[in-house]
Amino acid sequence: MRNWSKVLLILPFAHASAVHQGNVESANRKEEWRAFHLFAPWHNEMPLFKRTISEYLAPMGVNAIILEVNYKYAWRFHPELREPGESLTPNDVKELLELCRKYDIRLIPLFNCLGHQSWEETNFPLIVEYPELDETPQIPLDNKGVYCRSWCPLHPKTNEIVFDLFTELIVAFEAKEFHVGMDEAFLIANEGCPRCRGKNPAEIYARAINDYYDFLVTKNNLTMMMWGDRLIDRKLIDYGGDYECSSIGTAPAIDMIPRDIIICDWHYEPREEYPSIPWFQEKGFRVLATPWKNLNATMKYISYVEKNKTDKMLGYLFTAWVPAREICAAILEEEDGAALTPIAKEAAATLRHAMRFLSER
Repeated sequence: MRNWSKVLLILPFAHASAVHQGNVESANRKEEWRAFHLFAPWHNEMPLFKRTISEYLAPMGVNAIILEVNYKYAWRFHPELREPGESLTPNDVKELLELCRKYDIRLIPLFNCLGHQSWEETNFPLIVEYPELDETPQIPLDNKGVYCRSWCPLHPKTNEIVFDLFTELIVAFEAKEFHVGMDEAFLIANEGCPRCRGKNPAEIYARAINDYYDFLVTKNNLTMMMWGDRLIDRKLIDYGGDYECSSIGTAPAIDMIPRDIIICDWHYEPREEYPSIPWFQEKGFRVLATPWKNLNATMKYISYVEKNKTDKMLGYLFTAWVPAREICAAILEEEDGAALTPIAKEAAATLRHAMRFLSER
């Protein structure tokens, strides 16, 4: 494994005092979060992405951008893990940082850990290049019957590689916060994994969270963020399916992890109540309420949060689960060569309405 103190010293921007100061700023910053989660753009989409920030997101009051990078980055330590295409470069990130600073917007990297290592028939670079890290090597690579593959959190090589990637993103983003994803991981303690089979899913899930926490928070003084769905016990809070809450045994991990992790509690359907909001706060976690494209659901969620918030409630994180080019063109209300989908248009319209409501209330 790399000597991380030496690595961080030889790369630009990452000296101990800067990282520590970032954590202090993150802890002390008190204004309501009005964050927006997007997938990272390709390099050639940067002009459109920057226009979206300067012409819409900043004027409407967005003060944090969660940029889901995953493998769409020009890695130096592991170039074999670059997603095919014209990946985001360190200079692209530098330009985004400068633009976000101009508007006092946090720019936070997200690297989705554990689950979401495939989508449909496409397997993502880590388990393609290192198949020994696949949690389910027995499952055919066309992924029939699989929602998303996972990496094995107990293989000793997994964290060695993943922490290389974390380090590059910490440095490039001059990160004060870091989002590790962790949502919708269904393949945990799988019988096909020689290391995980027969083990307690909650303990494995908690171990992964604590490993990332130890690296990001304990060693590098960042604030760690994650999705909350695998921590919600469906027997306790049933959101009507296994996506927004867990029935695979991971939920007890909530009592095995640090309370200073920020939980992004996503719910996308209209309901009269969202009981995980007060529940996470009662457990001691800081929370971001996270809606998506359904306007009715979003406004119901905001109304419920406003009635059930404590000082642990940080604010809102809106999402856009479409490619960056689509959501940017939809927000700017221009085609710009993108094949706009109804999902992108709906998400953009809901974001506009919700941000206007939050600004005018």
